[in-house]
Amino acid sequence: MSFSSDKSPVGWYIATYQLRFVEVGDPRKNDPKRRFMTWENTVLVKARNLSEAHRKVVKIGKSYTKPYKGGPDAIDVQWLFEGVIELLPVYEKIEDGAEVMWAERTRALKSIRRLSKAPEQFRQGRGAQQTAARDRVKKCGA
Repeated sequence: MSFSSDKSPVGWYIATYQLRFVEVGDPRKNDPKRRFMTWENTVLVKARNLSEAHRKVVKIGKSYTKPYKGGPDAIDVQWLFEGVIELLPVYEKIEDGAEVMWAERTRALKSIRRLSKAPEQFRQGRGAQQTAARDRVKKCGA
C-alpha cells in the first residue's frame, strides 16, 4: 500500500472551522478591522479524500448559521461561517490513544509546564461556557 500525506488510510479527517458572532442589524458587522467573538470548532469527518472532507466540514459549519433572537432584548443575532482553517488526514484507527493531531513547537521549560492542566481545570470555565452556549444555540433552532 502506498502512503500519501494527503489521504487518510483509515478514512477519517480532522478539521477546524471558524464561526463569527454578529448582530444581524449591525452596520459594522463586515468591517475587516473590527474585532469579533469567534469559535473555532474541531470535528472529525469520514471521507474518501481531502476534497470530500472539506465539503463535509463546510456543510457542518454552515448548519450553525441560522439567525435567532439572542439576549434579554431578543436581538437578531447570527453565527457566520468564516471557513475551514485546518484540515488533516487521520493516520491511525480511531480508538483510545489514537493520535489525531500534532504540532511541533520550541518553548522555554517554564512555558511548557505552564500549559499542563489538572483534570478539574477542564470541567469549568471555557468548556462549561461552550456547552451552555451550544445548548442555547440549539434551542434557538440553529
